[in-house]
Amino acid sequence: MAVETNLNEETQTLEVSISGRFDFSIHQNFRKITQQTGDGVRAIVIDLSDTDYMDSSALGMLLVLRDKVHENKEAITIKNSKEEVQKILKIANFDKLFTLDPPII
Repeated sequence: MAVETNLNEETQTLEVSISGRFDFSIHQNFRKITQQTGDGVRAIVIDLSDTDYMDSSALGMLLVLRDKVHENKEAITIKNSKEEVQKILKIANFDKLFTLDPPII
């Protein structure tokens, strides 16, 4: 599991890539990400293309991140999630709380 971040200063977008398992084991690393949201960040993109598994603690971490951007649905985009992860996001109704790319049908 790994969490990588990149701040695109031109667009003020924080890009976050999570590989492997998105669960409580990355809690400390994810907490550091939430602390970066106040530094002129206008948007956050969470790339789940290399995420194989997601549990309820991951959902909670995403909700905390959402609170940091004042519940602005457009401020956070979750992209490239695999089918298994998409199912979890759909069951949790995260398509109503976040921008999903591609959208879950």
